[in-house]
Amino acid sequence: MFASNPSSKSIQRPSRRTFVKGLAIGGAAASVGLLRQPVWAQARQRRDPEVLTGTTFDLRIGEVDVNVTGAARTALTINDSLPGPLLRWREGDTVTLNVSNTLDDDTSIHWHGILLPANMDGVPGLSFSGIHPGQTHRYQFTVKQSGTYWYHSHSGFQEQQGVYGPLVIEPREPDPVAFDREHVVMLTDWTDERPERVFKKLKKQSDYYNFRQRTLTTFIRDVKQHGLSATLAERRMWGQMRMSAADLADVTGSTYTYLMNGRAPAANWTGLFAPGEKVRLRFINGSGMSYFDVRIPGLKMTVVAADGLPVRPVTVDEFRIAVAETFDVIVEPSGQDAFTIFAQAMDRTGFAAGTLAVRAGLSAGVPDLDPRPVLTMADMGHGGMDHDMGAMGTTQASTPTPAASDPHAGHMMPPSAPAPTAPAAADPHAGHVMPDPPAAGAPDPHAGHTMPPTQTPAPVTPDPHAGHDMSAMSGGMQTHPASEQGNPLVDMQTMAPSAKLDDPGIGLRGNGRRVLTYADLTSVFDDPDGREPTRTIELHLTGHMERFAWSFDGIKFSGSDPIRLTYGERVRIVLVNDTMMTHPIHLHGMWSDLEDADGKFKVRKHTIDMPPGARRSYRVTADALGRWAYHCHLLFHMEAGMMREVRVEEGRQS
Repeated sequence: MFASNPSSKSIQRPSRRTFVKGLAIGGAAASVGLLRQPVWAQARQRRDPEVLTGTTFDLRIGEVDVNVTGAARTALTINDSLPGPLLRWREGDTVTLNVSNTLDDDTSIHWHGILLPANMDGVPGLSFSGIHPGQTHRYQFTVKQSGTYWYHSHSGFQEQQGVYGPLVIEPREPDPVAFDREHVVMLTDWTDERPERVFKKLKKQSDYYNFRQRTLTTFIRDVKQHGLSATLAERRMWGQMRMSAADLADVTGSTYTYLMNGRAPAANWTGLFAPGEKVRLRFINGSGMSYFDVRIPGLKMTVVAADGLPVRPVTVDEFRIAVAETFDVIVEPSGQDAFTIFAQAMDRTGFAAGTLAVRAGLSAGVPDLDPRPVLTMADMGHGGMDHDMGAMGTTQASTPTPAASDPHAGHMMPPSAPAPTAPAAADPHAGHVMPDPPAAGAPDPHAGHTMPPTQTPAPVTPDPHAGHDMSAMSGGMQTHPASEQGNPLVDMQTMAPSAKLDDPGIGLRGNGRRVLTYADLTSVFDDPDGREPTRTIELHLTGHMERFAWSFDGIKFSGSDPIRLTYGERVRIVLVNDTMMTHPIHLHGMWSDLEDADGKFKVRKHTIDMPPGARRSYRVTADALGRWAYHCHLLFHMEAGMMREVRVEEGRQS
């Protein structure tokens, strides 16, 4: 264990609250045996042989008393550690994972981004019925990929309580990326509150955890910069939408402690290096709700993989990692004995931090948090409407969406929308459990995710969800599905979305650092499928901030029909973000082949980040039969309804 050590290169003195938080997992709790620090998260001069390797793994989900913030709490853990064990598989092996449930509730494990048969995916109600108390469930499948991934519970809020861990798959052939040493860096968020209570608070007041709203001081600053009239107009627009430009995260550092490999900043997780080495850092965002902006002051990072797959190397100072994404980077530390790995939350309410050092006990200075960013109308896909009410009126007049008489309602629901009919309680069907689970069976022989080179696509039946398909926008206004109109669960619509592939994101623009963008990510291989999509499915990410309601096309998971794909077909999925929040969208079981602005294949991922005002497209080959989850990976958004089922079925006879 390596607690913080005030040396000549000491970590910045924390506040009392931050210091108490830092006692956490790496300090007081572990010292009294309340929580076991996973060996992979400890600094070693070589990979520890106790890391779980091989082809058979025994995992146990249970409860452990922890003290992360100075208060005793109970975490849900895997093999008594937080995070769970680092699993190391090898491409081409058949792995067997025996997962035992010692909890009083059902549990599950989902292997995030892993290609496998549908009945091994670990989603209760879709893949199987869940792992019941006292039972052991066997997962078994052949590993068809390599790279950096992770695993987590897909039952209720267990992921937020600690049921997650890292996963590294060794390539069958020699790794094309050269490095001398590696460290897994898993970023997560922890709250002492019961996640059910957090969710209930958000349903009652969506900005409950946002204590950094704009003030008189920021108003005066904006008046000096933009003038009184423009500032008043901009404030008026936000007020009419009943939204706050400061709402970048639903859950903030007011309740979250941000952890690196299970340690708070003051506990100073340390990864070792020797001068002259190339060090591979495998970053995983396993948090429930938090985006992180990651940098290592004094070091360049060369990104070599995204979501487990290799990309053309690109050297940056900083990158934003969405929930569920993974990035592998190569660093070559030299010139000093310690470097800080700094991962600040996107809303700047806190950070995770650790150290790269030549020996245990060293630390380096922790930078100050960047200024708090504030959303603009342009960020939300409303073009040049910032500080200009006249532009707002012009935009409203040109939209094809039916509008109310309010001239400022172009990006909000008409004031005559009916009152909500659904209660504010959590969607009873959104807890990752669906009725009528499929019968258990042998692994799907069609789920190998590779198409024979001579196979032709199966006949396509028109998809009812493609009713709002549209060709690429050519400068016109964005249209919206009829299900959004007059919908009490939809509070805004983007009018002029764009791909935003070259945008580093809110809070990262013009900061003087080279920041990674999606435009920088290019797979080292061409489109593995090679076919043009035969149809397009457009889906809108929708929500209502005040009600904390989230959905696709204004339809919550409980009221939606499955998206049906025919086995073997190639489809294009277009996502439009009609909300003010950023959403990481994850399709289980199949790769998402992100396109550039011209519709050309760019990079293969398992999670597609969707900033506000974004319109992004990607191709999917339906090469895995079965029922698959498709959802926002912000845990509370998924629980509130932003989830669909995707069914891949054999071609239907005409």
